[in-house]
Amino acid sequence: MTPHSLAFYVDVIATGTVLGAKPTDSPDQVTAILGSDFAENSFDDHSMWRDYGMVEFSWGRESPDHPWEGHHFTVHVHRLSYAGGGMVNRALRERYGRFGRHLSFDKLERLLARRGVRMENVPDANAPAYTLHWQRASQVSVMTFRAHERGERRRGGERIGDVYAISSSMSAEQVAWSRARYGCRNA
Repeated sequence: MTPHSLAFYVDVIATGTVLGAKPTDSPDQVTAILGSDFAENSFDDHSMWRDYGMVEFSWGRESPDHPWEGHHFTVHVHRLSYAGGGMVNRALRERYGRFGRHLSFDKLERLLARRGVRMENVPDANAPAYTLHWQRASQVSVMTFRAHERGERRRGGERIGDVYAISSSMSAEQVAWSRARYGCRNA
């Protein structure tokens, strides 16, 4: 993995944005930053998400008469393990260069710590196959692949310790709920 793509992940976790696009930004604001090459998806008139390759932004609204309100974004790092750098949006490639197929959480966590950005472990329903980590200031969560289920075939070359996805926003209230529901143990 190139240092530039590592810088992308560190920037997302430290800032809670993708190239400055916030999870609360409107569809037009996100498109102004990430470009018009996206697939738009919706289940109904109240929710929508745009798939920019590795990155997805989601919105909701009360009714078709109301504006879209940003809800969250997810960086689907796992998609790189089977599709490679072709999944990376043009704006991201222009800024950060080539992206590798895998992102080691341990390496990412060391780089974040050097910048003074600390991750907290959060108990999660997906344990032990996945662990969940949270950055309090940016409200970004990181899901990491930790173990194959018994009898499960490996999909797309996921490796134990790889980051699966990076998402924003995860509030302190959501973390508290997860800790109450799944225990205070370290993930």
